[in-house]
Amino acid sequence: MSPRVMAQLAMVMNLDKCIGCHTCSVTCKQTWTNRAGVEYTWFNNVETRPGQGYPRRYEDQERWRGGWEVDAKGRLRLRAGGRLRKLLGIFANPLMPAIQDYYEPWTYDYDNLTRAPLSDDVPVAPPRSLISGERTAIRWSANWDDNLGGDPSPDPVLRKIGDRVRLEFEQAFMFYLPRICEHCLNPSCVASCPSGALYKREEDGIVLVDQDRCRGWRMCVTGCPYKKVYFNHRTGKAEKCTFCYPRVEVGLPTVCSETCVGRLRYVGVMLYDADRVGAAASVTDEKELYEAQLSVFVDPDDPAVAASGLPEDWIEAARRSPVRELITRYRVALPLHPEYRTLPMVWYVPPLSPVVDALAGSGHDGEDAGNLFAAVEALRIPVEYLAELFTAGDPAPVTAALRRLAAMRSYMRAVNLGQEPEVPDAGLSATDIEGMYRLLALARYDERYVIPTAYGGRPGSVEEFGCGLDYDGGPGMAGPFGEGSGQPVPVSIESFHGLKQRQRGEESTHQRVNLLNWDGRGTPAGLFPPKREERS
Repeated sequence: MSPRVMAQLAMVMNLDKCIGCHTCSVTCKQTWTNRAGVEYTWFNNVETRPGQGYPRRYEDQERWRGGWEVDAKGRLRLRAGGRLRKLLGIFANPLMPAIQDYYEPWTYDYDNLTRAPLSDDVPVAPPRSLISGERTAIRWSANWDDNLGGDPSPDPVLRKIGDRVRLEFEQAFMFYLPRICEHCLNPSCVASCPSGALYKREEDGIVLVDQDRCRGWRMCVTGCPYKKVYFNHRTGKAEKCTFCYPRVEVGLPTVCSETCVGRLRYVGVMLYDADRVGAAASVTDEKELYEAQLSVFVDPDDPAVAASGLPEDWIEAARRSPVRELITRYRVALPLHPEYRTLPMVWYVPPLSPVVDALAGSGHDGEDAGNLFAAVEALRIPVEYLAELFTAGDPAPVTAALRRLAAMRSYMRAVNLGQEPEVPDAGLSATDIEGMYRLLALARYDERYVIPTAYGGRPGSVEEFGCGLDYDGGPGMAGPFGEGSGQPVPVSIESFHGLKQRQRGEESTHQRVNLLNWDGRGTPAGLFPPKREERS
């Protein structure tokens, strides 16, 4: 039986390069959720590990019951229950985080500061809730435990490892974990929605919310184990990461990828057999889910793919996909919490730097392959923690990925120092190591993002007419560049195709530039006075 091949846009993040600057979070916030009703919403957020995450302790599925589980007959079912359970909790759902688990958004009472009468006391601007308008105390936020990896007690992942890590974990490990919606192959949020408002796009696998069909039941919030579906209390609708689909439709990367200062995000196409998704998500042993998901992916050079009806440019993009290279060829990228059985499509290259730092701190050569291999085997606490994050507790794939990363460091250091390099025993050839180095270390723009376009046409030939999210009280967007672009205020006069041409070309193709979309290339016309020779 021939496979039912489908395409999925996916992302890989190299955690070794994330510095926790939150640039991705801020630019995503400004583009998609900079309006009333979603002040607490972060489609992209960066968490410190170990830590509680956002919302607080979202990984505790014993409490929140997100994702899937396998019943006694080996069939998938939602952990939160079926239709009867949803009906019983449709007006009072205890399996959903409260606003305090996110944080109660606030502003400051600047009026009290600026209009205070003359007195001996210094006036202040106390915080006020953006929900109730009353004075509030700030106790939590999206990045409240930034860089605080020393108190692992609230971390649900560490609870699975045991108490033995409490005294020494902070000396061995801390890293940053950026998160967006996983756009899963088997999304539990879609299956949880009573009104069918959530759907997975057939052409590229992006999971979206139909705002016209959403009735605000919030079962999707419960069903998502990553808690990446949010509720807008102003509009009464659910909202989530859109994978910046207006951008990727014309071959541009997501906003979080475009603005990442560490160049750690990769966007590309993965081909998979849709008929094998259910079987892969239903394997009995959670530790086999990683390999099961790998078995779902299809080789774009397979003759069955050519006969699948997919456009040729999508198949070619899948052949050149950096995501495919990191996931299936080099096998250094791993899925986040595969035990949720949603088959997530945002994968992560585990961090090696903490192991190198631990070696260097003990006086050893942190770049030597022999030392690194021994450290990876000896530092069982970090590997076990990473295994609970990425491979459902199985340390073998994590160890193998770290060994490949260590082999790349050792080999390329010898090359850069003019020494004779030796290929370490990590299951990679010299060609593989050099290709992995080019992709992970050099990270050229056109190699990080290989995104086929959804529509044809000459760049610049399509005008900006608006966005599918342009509805009353919606994301505040009269055009796909943000609330200041497109109609009714025509600040951005360039289309997505024009933006693509300008970002990939050598010179600006427009006289008017919206600074929110300026990529830093060249000097925007009209921003500075002309030089004297130009005036003359």
